Amino acid sequence: MTRRLYTFLLRLLLPLALLRLYWRSLKSPAYRRRVRERLALGPAGPATQVWIHAVSVGEVQAAEPLIRRLIEHDPPLSVLVTTTTPTGAERLRERFGDSVAHRYTPYDLPGILDRFLSRTTPALLIVMETEIWPNTLAACAKRDIPVILANARLSERSARGYRRFARLTRETLQGFDLIAAQAEPDARRFIALGADPDRVQVTGSIKFDLRQPASLVDQAEAMRRAWGGQRPVWVAASTHEGEDGSVLAAHERIRTVLPEALLVLVPRHPERFDRVAELVTRQGLTLARRSRQEPSAPSTAVFLGDTMGELPVFLAAADAAFMGGSLVPAGGHNLLEAAASGVPVAIGPHHFNFAAITELLCTEEGATEVADTEALAQLMISWLSDATERARIGENGRRIVEANRGALDRLMTLIEARLPKTPV
Repeated sequence: MTRRLYTFLLRLLLPLALLRLYWRSLKSPAYRRRVRERLALGPAGPATQVWIHAVSVGEVQAAEPLIRRLIEHDPPLSVLVTTTTPTGAERLRERFGDSVAHRYTPYDLPGILDRFLSRTTPALLIVMETEIWPNTLAACAKRDIPVILANARLSERSARGYRRFARLTRETLQGFDLIAAQAEPDARRFIALGADPDRVQVTGSIKFDLRQPASLVDQAEAMRRAWGGQRPVWVAASTHEGEDGSVLAAHERIRTVLPEALLVLVPRHPERFDRVAELVTRQGLTLARRSRQEPSAPSTAVFLGDTMGELPVFLAAADAAFMGGSLVPAGGHNLLEAAASGVPVAIGPHHFNFAAITELLCTEEGATEVADTEALAQLMISWLSDATERARIGENGRRIVEANRGALDRLMTLIEARLPKTPV
């Protein structure tokens, strides 16, 4: 496929993309707000020095250390972050307030991108992880705007998908001025798909450079008291459709051995909160919902974390954690937030989005992979019954996070070399 054909097909699909926004807005009204931004219409928006594209919550979370470093730069840099999802936008607002501008990501069509770049005038684009948009790269090249693919990762599964469009993928990857890969396997896959080897560097994962707020310990202690200080508590974080039933089945098995155990269930997508609550009650489990400030009584079996931005507190307050998106083939989510808090963490077999991090933590006994629901239940029973083992594994995780910090410094050195020498 050529870029011309890609653009033609994308133009045909644009009405369907807008219709999909409307369909998603039926369950999550935020999707119908600010739609004009996706077409680069409406208010011009702020001029900026650095444009960061972070598609959703996970990418915004990964970008947080980088964003903070940029706005604390000497002199400070103006930063615009684009996200595709409202949940990503909300996460950005919670963490940075008005200090960082936000717009929804413009669709990858030449006219839309020309309007967007004319209004925002960025001097540098930083794309987080694995977002590869052919027309965005071409539009930036036309204006001499360097583009960095930062914290770049590429699973073998994703690479197979890109190989089906080999010509377009090769042309697009060659448009990056720099690909800062998380690990050697990621770098090799990018090069095999056509990236210029001289523009690919392994810098490590900036996710290890996460900065936990000073208030996290106090917040976690307050949360733990609210749950019941002495009862065993585990968190199932960022669960996906089709996974909650397995997690609840594991919890019922745990409660046959530890009847006071509490599950803190945190679905990945807000539009699923009500459906998951209904699933819990259909299973006959007593439920408390965080969004309604319902107290967690000793008889409460499940505490539904149906709010945004509180997962770090839930993880830090728990005895153990399971990272969702991994019992179903969604690719898993980042284990490092739990590990940084010294919490032992389990993950299912489908963790291809975080393969290197998962392998490192499992090899160093800071995390454990489980094959299925029964294995998850047995592991949680073991951890929740043995404080010494929990502490050992949790401390291993914390040590691994500390030992692997530094990717952000390496990335910032490369970014600063591509920043304009004088303020925009």
